[in-house]
Amino acid sequence: MRCLTLVFLCVAVTFRGVPCAASEAPSSIAGSTNPGTVRMTPEIVAQLAPHGVLRAGINLSNFLLVNGRGASGDPEGVSPSLARAIADALGVPVRYVTFPKPGDLADEAGKDVWDIGIIGAEPARAEKIAFTAAYAEIEATYLVPAASPITAINEVDRPGVRIAVTDRSAYGLWLDRNIRQATLVRSASLDSAFDQFVAEKLEALAGLRPRLLSDVKKLPGATILPGQFTAVQQAVGTARANTEAAAWLRAFVEEAKASGLIARLIEQHKVSGLSVAPPG
Repeated sequence: MRCLTLVFLCVAVTFRGVPCAASEAPSSIAGSTNPGTVRMTPEIVAQLAPHGVLRAGINLSNFLLVNGRGASGDPEGVSPSLARAIADALGVPVRYVTFPKPGDLADEAGKDVWDIGIIGAEPARAEKIAFTAAYAEIEATYLVPAASPITAINEVDRPGVRIAVTDRSAYGLWLDRNIRQATLVRSASLDSAFDQFVAEKLEALAGLRPRLLSDVKKLPGATILPGQFTAVQQAVGTARANTEAAAWLRAFVEEAKASGLIARLIEQHKVSGLSVAPPG
């Protein structure tokens, strides 16, 4: 666990504007004797930093994971901080490659645009991306308008129910696979999904609970259904061809959860609605 603790301290120093010396960043998480850790090799570094820098694909649309910009313009939040910790463990700099939506990030898998991508793990995306187990989870549920007869999640998937959803979001992909009777009304963004839900008087708005907690305040009488229809599994991915690197990333994420690194990043960025995922 000591290795990841050093990584976290290095990240914290870097955020205060003091460069973190390369000699202080661990070259491996394999210094731990925990089962399942993977020893660092030149091949892993070559796969994750083929250009001498870790290019981290970051989805800007998830406000729980990216909640600001630094003085340099780089994104700040849990996912950029996690990417920096991975780069520090590899002993290379990090460069952020940002995308307005997760689907755009997933489209660039294997095209030498990014080396790791930090987005929700979904089967459709896993065709091209080798994901770790989740490092964090976010509940997805529905908001329904005032006086709605729908009072439970299992009442949503019925004929005549129209669900507003952000297209190609992780929870939207889950709905694509699982909704059988209701109709999905897709929008390009979180804001446009909300606007369409209101303008067209749709029966339900699908979303992540933290965002819906904000939306419900704008609609007198509206309610958020209890429970969840899924939990979005936020994970780290790399191209499927990077087999050694994928194994190392899986071990890194497991140790990051066990050591408390993920919990500390959530606390550092003051995120509400994001929880550490269970062991993978």
